[in-house]
Amino acid sequence: MSEPLLVALDRVRAWLLDPESLVRAVASGRHKGQAPPRWRRVELRYVDLKAGRHLQVVAYDDTQAHTSNHAVDAAASAVDELLREPFGNWHVETMTQTHQVRVTKKLEAMVHTSARSAAPEVDRDHDRGKDRLLPESDPVFRALGLSDAEGRMKPSRQAKYRQVEEFLRLLDSSVTEAVAKGHLRRPTVEEPLRIADLGCGNAYLTFAAERFLTEVRGLPVHVTGVDVREQSRDHNNAIAAQLGVAAEFVVGSISGVALDPAPEVVLALHACDTATDEALARAVEWQASLVLAAPCCHHDIAAQLRTTATPTPYSMLTRHGILRERLADTLTDGLRSTLMRTRGYRVDVVQFVESKHTPRNTLLRAVRTGAGDADPGVRGEYDELVATWGISPRLAALLDA
Repeated sequence: MSEPLLVALDRVRAWLLDPESLVRAVASGRHKGQAPPRWRRVELRYVDLKAGRHLQVVAYDDTQAHTSNHAVDAAASAVDELLREPFGNWHVETMTQTHQVRVTKKLEAMVHTSARSAAPEVDRDHDRGKDRLLPESDPVFRALGLSDAEGRMKPSRQAKYRQVEEFLRLLDSSVTEAVAKGHLRRPTVEEPLRIADLGCGNAYLTFAAERFLTEVRGLPVHVTGVDVREQSRDHNNAIAAQLGVAAEFVVGSISGVALDPAPEVVLALHACDTATDEALARAVEWQASLVLAAPCCHHDIAAQLRTTATPTPYSMLTRHGILRERLADTLTDGLRSTLMRTRGYRVDVVQFVESKHTPRNTLLRAVRTGAGDADPGVRGEYDELVATWGISPRLAALLDA
């Protein structure tokens, strides 16, 4: 049942201003048809400083995080300022309950509250490793060999740790928004959220996702990792048994693996070249509700650009090899996102992790909205683009589009 938005936000305000009960809160998304809020995402929690307990607000724009701390008796003004922003979703965790607030198209509120099965451990430390979603001392990192026996991240693994952290932030916001908007069902113990990681390799992100969603978010999940190598299956299943997590790993190709029941969330992280296309095609086949794909290389379209005549007046874009490769990257992911739109997905192309940590830092985030095919004009623009450049995207062939 919906309720007046101001009434729901007044309840959110009370939850946010309770320094003894609030564990964590996240604001994200936007009101339908309105200008976006100032911040892409905001996280709130209480921390203990030398001057006493403060409400810590971490606000994210498109490039960085901005942190501010507010004394308990002065926190109301900061909270009121955030509540005035047109965020579409609020996720609030307290010591006893979890609350999801979603703003509808009619600017009403849908509120869902569930009881916690056990009281959480609350970290009030203001300096907790740059506000990591999973601390480097977490057992999952020791099991994966990223941290040492004392729980310290190995210097050679810092870039991988950063990659894991940024991926978890994207996963967290994507799952929260998809559930709040009804595009992804709310998981239960009887029916956990089904996640498939296609081309999982050593499964760093697979295990981190399972750990974060279950231990931090408190969501029942079941993760399946798929890789063509038996060594990866055996290695990852051994780690799963060691950690005692609900994850399994199977040998199979992305295009050929059979998963029953079909996954609701599909991950494809740094799958090489057309393996990303295969993962996107399988997600469409399974009607997956959420897809997170971080492409690796883009050899297929790059090779086609080398052998086809460059249309006028774009020869300057392909004359130099490095520019042709970058153009191929942009064309490939632009065409992928458009093809996913024609199959009923809302697609965002976002930065996965800062380029100084990895040159492959683009991520395609697709949410199945059930809205049917995209505007016919979108398909017309797609057809004109591939005809102009004389290219044949692999994903189009896999979708028979």
